[in-house]
Amino acid sequence: MSTIRYLALGDSYTIGEGIDEPGRWPLQLAARLRADGLALEPPRILARTGWTTDELSAAMDAAEPLGQWDFVSLLIGVNNQYRGLPLADYARGFDALLARAIALAGARAGRVLVLSIPDWGVTPFARRELRSPRRIAAELDACNAAAAELCRARGVVFVDITGISRDAGDAPAMLADDGLHPSAAQYARWVDAALPVARALLAGASAGDQS
Repeated sequence: MSTIRYLALGDSYTIGEGIDEPGRWPLQLAARLRADGLALEPPRILARTGWTTDELSAAMDAAEPLGQWDFVSLLIGVNNQYRGLPLADYARGFDALLARAIALAGARAGRVLVLSIPDWGVTPFARRELRSPRRIAAELDACNAAAAELCRARGVVFVDITGISRDAGDAPAMLADDGLHPSAAQYARWVDAALPVARALLAGASAGDQS
C-alpha cells in the first residue's frame, strides 16, 4: 500500500514550542488521519520558533531539494506581527510561501492546508509584556484576513483556529509552561477543526496520485 507524505511548514506553533513532540499539532493530525485508515508517513516538520515568512522561505531554500509531497500544511505569520512588520510585507511573503507549498504538493492546491494565526494577546505572556490585547487582535485579524483572501485566490483551504485560541484564553491547561504557546490539549482542539478538512483533501489519496 502506498503511503502519503506530509510536509508541515511553520514556526513555533508547528514545532510545538514547550511541549513534548507527540503533542505537536501536525503529529496529532497525522495520528488522527492514520486512525481513519490513511497510510500517512510521520510528517516532516520544517519550522522553528521565531521564524517570519521570510525566514521560513530562507530555510526552505537552504533545505532544497525538498522534493514532492502528497500533503502540505502551512501556518506562519505571528512573528511578522510580533515584530511590527508591515501587513503588506506579510501578505507578500505569505503568498510566496503559499505558491511554494502548492508546488511542493505537486501543483495541487487541493492538497494544501493553511491554518490561521492564533491570538497570543490573550496569554499571560502578553500581559507580562504589557502588550495591548486589542491591538494584537486587530493586527492578527488583518493578517488572517489577508491570508484567507490569498488562499481563496489560489484555491487553498483555510482553517480558522484563531477563535479556538481566544476561547482557550489563559486557561493553564491550554498553555505550555511558558504561558505563551499552546499545550497539547489546545493543539488537539485545532486538530478537531482541521481533521475533517484534511480528511476531505486526502480522500482516496495515495502517494503519486495526481488528482
